[in-house]
Amino acid sequence: KKKKLTKEKNGGIICHKFQEGLSNKQSNLERMVIRMNEKVIKLADVEEVCDFVRAAGMCDFDIDICDQRMIIDAKSILGVMGLGIMKELTVKYGGEDMAFENVLSKYAVA
Repeated sequence: KKKKLTKEKNGGIICHKFQEGLSNKQSNLERMVIRMNEKVIKLADVEEVCDFVRAAGMCDFDIDICDQRMIIDAKSILGVMGLGIMKELTVKYGGEDMAFENVLSKYAVA
């Protein structure tokens, strides 16, 4: 059978997948795709930054936080402080942790 490489946009990530005729089999590459979550938050003071970074540090997956010009590791307190407070920041992560989700919901922008 001839394999064909295609691209699909899936939750903000471009997935490469092999298609074999009409087969419904998933390729190894397709199974490795991680769905990225994205939330917008606003941290009002140093205590909120510490709370957020502490929760991020407890997670076993990568978490990024960004503003309009920089992307920072969310587990770095100096990096998050460098982005500034009282700004809308976008948090991007590829795992699941209910404690982290609860902290995000406290600081979520409606």
